[in-house]
Amino acid sequence: MADIIVVEDNEEIGGLLYDFLIAEGYDTYLAGSGEEALEIYAAEGCKLVVLDIMLPGVDGFYVCSKIREQGNTPILIVSGRSEKEDQLNGLLLGADDYIEKPYDIDILLAKIQGIFKRRYSSDEILDGSIRLDKVGRLCFLNEQEIALTVKEFDLLLYLMENKGKVLRKEELFHKIWGFDSESELQTLTVHIKWLREKLEQNPAKPERIQTVWGVGYRFV
Repeated sequence: MADIIVVEDNEEIGGLLYDFLIAEGYDTYLAGSGEEALEIYAAEGCKLVVLDIMLPGVDGFYVCSKIREQGNTPILIVSGRSEKEDQLNGLLLGADDYIEKPYDIDILLAKIQGIFKRRYSSDEILDGSIRLDKVGRLCFLNEQEIALTVKEFDLLLYLMENKGKVLRKEELFHKIWGFDSESELQTLTVHIKWLREKLEQNPAKPERIQTVWGVGYRFV
């Protein structure tokens, strides 16, 4: 999974921002159109989308709405369109913030760092009745501790951190067990089954860890 996808059709502006983000240590993709951005997002996923509005083909509002349909990835709109209606539209579609061009690069980087700190630096991750203590590696369901194996915890954490995104079986397996693992892909299926038995009200009809047939799994 990438850290940031920058969606900007102006090569000079996009390239400059890309260089700054790489220098700051972010794994970054640069997309020159909305269609390209959605392709990268579907294939790689990311932790933040920095999104221009005026793009060739589909505009940034469309990209924002499509990404928001798939999950809760933070979206930071950076646009030369400064009208109140544009800003409200972006925020109502699910953007986390809206910055006007031209912007101060230090301010933009500070906002990006703030999003990462708030969203990804917490020692806990909470979603409904499930709470994970990442430091103590503990899992709680309705504040009752649930015993998880090392791999079960790692798998659940990765699913929760990518809430709403369809994760391919191969991606999950390689992320949790590693590319050089001697285990079989079936191991992933078994661990998903065990997690459902521990966390789902009805494991036979899971509501949180869903199967996307022919692809993989999604945490909702």
